[in-house]
Amino acid sequence: MLRIITLNLNGIRSAVRKGWLDWLAAQNADIVCVQEIKAQAADITEEMRKVAGLTGYFHHAEKKGYSGVGLYAKVPPERLIEGIGSPEFDAEGRFLRADWPGLSVISLYLPSGSSSPERQAAKFRFMDVFYPQLADLRKETTDSAREIVLCGDWNIAPTQKDLKNWRSNQKNSGFLPEERAWIGQVKTELGWADAYRLLYPDAEAEAYTWWSNRGQAWANNVGWRIDYQIASPGLAERSSAARVFKDLRFSDHAPLIIDYAWP
Repeated sequence: MLRIITLNLNGIRSAVRKGWLDWLAAQNADIVCVQEIKAQAADITEEMRKVAGLTGYFHHAEKKGYSGVGLYAKVPPERLIEGIGSPEFDAEGRFLRADWPGLSVISLYLPSGSSSPERQAAKFRFMDVFYPQLADLRKETTDSAREIVLCGDWNIAPTQKDLKNWRSNQKNSGFLPEERAWIGQVKTELGWADAYRLLYPDAEAEAYTWWSNRGQAWANNVGWRIDYQIASPGLAERSSAARVFKDLRFSDHAPLIIDYAWP
């Protein structure tokens, strides 16, 4: 079995203070993808880097206290790739790929467009740049015996069942028609599969992975499903169990745990 966890930490130091490392040590995970670490290399302590047999690798943002992604693994990867080849977005630390024989896992953090029209425009630019790369990655899975999974905060709720208040959010970032069409094309045109949805096609409230800090969103489970594992079909079809862990809170996001029948 291969257990992969993804979580937007909303600050690795904050999550550590809330007990995230203790929880992680008990999960028997093989690979853990994290996003929005909000830390520089000098901020990553040995405690943060090595957890219960897992070793962490990171792609930091140039701006302090901003963005950044990481990936923890039991087995050291043969190769690591940072960034997507875009100076604008690579400076923000949004992509880290790890390769093993026959398997690649990517920690991914799409921009959020909720703070301003300028950031929404940046989000659309990222989507435009990244879509051809998703096509290339998908071609890589068909041209070789390689399976790939992209884990992370996609900052898009794909369908109405992926957020509580979909009617009132149709003009808001994360549920714009253009965004939903884009993620739909990733699945239908490029052939990527949403591993959680393969297992639980109708799940709604239990599938949410993010809650606003405003109001009583967490208490009332007014959430969004914006964190997912998008996999090549061969790997997605091996998914055997999935859950969103909500018993403890380390972030405004919750960990998504998926098990795959993989050696």
